[in-house]
Amino acid sequence: MYDYIKGMIHHIDPEYVVIDNNGIGYHILTPNPYVFSDKKEKETIIYTYQHVREDMIALYGFETFEEKRMFKKLIQVSGIGPKGALAILAYGRPNEVISAIEFEDEKFLVKFPGVGKKTARQMILDLKGKLDDVIPALELVTDVKKEPSSNVEIEETLGEAFLALVALGYSERELKKIEPKLKGRNLTTDQYVKEALQLLIS
Repeated sequence: MYDYIKGMIHHIDPEYVVIDNNGIGYHILTPNPYVFSDKKEKETIIYTYQHVREDMIALYGFETFEEKRMFKKLIQVSGIGPKGALAILAYGRPNEVISAIEFEDEKFLVKFPGVGKKTARQMILDLKGKLDDVIPALELVTDVKKEPSSNVEIEETLGEAFLALVALGYSERELKKIEPKLKGRNLTTDQYVKEALQLLIS
């Protein structure tokens, strides 16, 4: 079991990042790979969780240990697999997710891909009152990024963000509805993902 991997961010994809550690490239699935954009070719730590099933062994990675802890709690809920947990964590606002669980706000929870009423209710039953150890991580999220400068780059970053959202389970139809509200804005890919998720969940 890998607790974390320290190395250089070698590649960023809409679904995963590759981190190089002593000449070995680890393929790590993450909630929003573009949060690591400002760390590309720099040494960083990714907190990892190895998920094993009969047909697959996968590494999931997170910016903080608390994110990893939240992921482990989410996948213990019946009806939520790793992909569903990544979609919830990609939202980037754990305080709102935790509040929805604590105040039994099923309407909020069912807006995530793959979460129906039954799963939302199960999340509340399984996790309510058990997420105190995740809350300290809320202040660790930062949004200080280098912004793109050209129109071409802006279009490319929006496209990358949409690919990441499709990988999380959002449909092309859902993304087309919010595209006019995002088009032309001067944001990084990471920021586009977060803004898009705000529109999708609101």
